[in-house]
Amino acid sequence: MTDFLSESYWQERYDLHDTGWDMGIVSPPLKAYVDQLTDKNLAILIPGCGNSYEAEYLVSQGFTNITVIDIAQGPVDRLNKVLGETGRQFCNVVKADFFTHSGQYDLIIEQTFFCALNPDLRKKYANHMLELLKPGGKIAGVLFKVIFEKPGPPFGGTIAEYKNIFEPGFNILKMEDCYNSHEKRAGNEAFIIMQKPE
Repeated sequence: MTDFLSESYWQERYDLHDTGWDMGIVSPPLKAYVDQLTDKNLAILIPGCGNSYEAEYLVSQGFTNITVIDIAQGPVDRLNKVLGETGRQFCNVVKADFFTHSGQYDLIIEQTFFCALNPDLRKKYANHMLELLKPGGKIAGVLFKVIFEKPGPPFGGTIAEYKNIFEPGFNILKMEDCYNSHEKRAGNEAFIIMQKPE
């Protein structure tokens, strides 16, 4: 069985440019969500960040306390280069395994990282998210709302499945069809906002 958590697996995907999930721009629903945030000092985490155009956008919009993590060195190096010395003052780029990462965050941005993980790890993901969020903290972002024909990653699912995973620990504020997806993902995303209880 392929180890989707291994650095070598994901680094090979980047080396071979086998990155079909990468849209080359900020995810439109995430951009819209960021645009309505007013507190620029929120502690924000983007796990499984990849090339993280969202991190670049957050920096450009004046957010000051961003952490992004990825298990592969390639996207970490790219992002550090793109951000430059100035951007890195506001965005900490970390090469790490999400499940060993520690910290306390107001907001975690989910850009289909959940769907890159083996479905057996979904409960573990939800529990670790609760550990990483401050009381009242939120996860916001997109999940694939489609059953893929090819073996993953990515791994899809349904809104009903996702609710079963997250409802025990989170208050689900929004989990619905995404109306403003990138055209390549139209009809295949759910937008989520979930809150850790106070």
